[in-house]
Amino acid sequence: MNILLYNPDNEITNNFMPHLWMFLLKSLTPPGHKVFLVDGNAKRLTKEQLVDYIRENHIDLVGIGAMTRMIRKAYSMADAVRAAGVPVVMGGPHVTEVPDEPLGRDGEPRHADAVALGEADQTWPAIVADAERGELKEIYAPLNMDGKEVKPSLDDYPVIPWDRMDLDQFNLIKHFPRMARRLLSLFGMTWQSFHLLPIETGRGCPYGCEFCTVTGFFGDSIRFRSNESVVNELLMLKALEKHQKGKVAVFFIDDNFAINPRRTKSLLREIIARGAQVPWVAQISVNLLRDEELISLIAQSGGRWIFIGLESIDPENLKSVSKGFNKPGEYKPILERLARHNLYAITSFIFGMDSDRPGVAARTLEVIRSWPPGLPVFGLLTPYPSTPLYDRLAAAGRLPRPKHWLEFKAFTMDFTPLGITAEQAEAELCQAWASSYSPKTIASAIRWLESKSFPDRLIHLLGCLAFRGIYFPQMKRREWVGVLLQNRGPILRLLAQALELKFKPRPRKPFSLDPQLPAQRTA
Repeated sequence: MNILLYNPDNEITNNFMPHLWMFLLKSLTPPGHKVFLVDGNAKRLTKEQLVDYIRENHIDLVGIGAMTRMIRKAYSMADAVRAAGVPVVMGGPHVTEVPDEPLGRDGEPRHADAVALGEADQTWPAIVADAERGELKEIYAPLNMDGKEVKPSLDDYPVIPWDRMDLDQFNLIKHFPRMARRLLSLFGMTWQSFHLLPIETGRGCPYGCEFCTVTGFFGDSIRFRSNESVVNELLMLKALEKHQKGKVAVFFIDDNFAINPRRTKSLLREIIARGAQVPWVAQISVNLLRDEELISLIAQSGGRWIFIGLESIDPENLKSVSKGFNKPGEYKPILERLARHNLYAITSFIFGMDSDRPGVAARTLEVIRSWPPGLPVFGLLTPYPSTPLYDRLAAAGRLPRPKHWLEFKAFTMDFTPLGITAEQAEAELCQAWASSYSPKTIASAIRWLESKSFPDRLIHLLGCLAFRGIYFPQMKRREWVGVLLQNRGPILRLLAQALELKFKPRPRKPFSLDPQLPAQRTA
């Protein structure tokens, strides 16, 4: 069979990284089948274009995975595929929590021929075999003989053959406007490709934050891959970037990369020992970053950015969503410790919690300005199905649109907080994004980084422009021109510094995303 694995976009916000599930299922597909991958974030298609793609490639089965914010688009695309006569299997966190919805058992139209519940590592080969015989079941779930869910072990993790994957649609450089590519070449970046690729080293999270879907989907027990398999994958990616004359960076998509600090340190030491460093990003809770040794190993192993779910500067808010282990008083010293190791943070904040009041954006921004520069991101508290937050709000009658995901509206409240109106929360969000990525804020961050290496400054500028695109539409040439003109000050300053480095008489190292590590540091 020819199989298409399709990950939809949500038609509004932009994503800079492909989703791992497609690559994982392709690696788990039994021999004798050809698997195509399309990620809507990298290759946006209309329903008509998707159907044309399916016909041109003689697709026999389509697998669609989607999170809640993408499910409306996923259903629409699934409907078009089924209308064209091709069966659809849907899976992912949303489908797992509300399986009756895609199967049309709750009064909604049917969107899928079959659903895969939970982690599909073990069920996917059976799905493919049944589809080949034309005998798809409606529901596939990883259950034992007693009907209890079985979480797959990661001990025998499949090898994802990145060196044989067609990654062209995920080449971020191709998505840069031509003007931006020319400008980057002046900075000394001559890569033919740049890929940000997902790797997981473990699954599960014991914290159980009220708004989070992770514990419900992956469970509260942590499962890890072997250090060897992770390091081998990194070495494969290093070889791939050399072959492509490009650059590869990695996002460790573990829900909490350092949840077991001893294990994380052993993995990082092995990365260092085997020379498997690539620039990487990971999600780590702020309470785990008190450990100086861990931070040092992160820096030495290739770590560049840490995604930290700070969520709020208000302790009462944090307690209300079962995230009281975050201590706002620790935020600044921990971020300063990261910066001393040339590590920076992508800090996540949520507005619309019940203790929020008007002015929450201004108060949050004032605190952020006292920290080393990073990349803050802001969202609104969203009740995802089957989370404790959803159940609490539903029980209190506070969900005016219980199936809000079927009419997805980005950056819109789906309930009314106790201390602020929905409209006020949305306005606070707009203020936070606009201030955090204003030309003034970006210029200030670049000035703060003057004592750091040139790559640090350039990467931060590129990060700001990319993250600005999450909230502000800027995909068209005219919009990008406006962004570049607004930020011409730091751009021209960095360009002058790049030219100065280029024409210095002494030899200089080529531009690299890799960490500039002090020679005296050891594992």
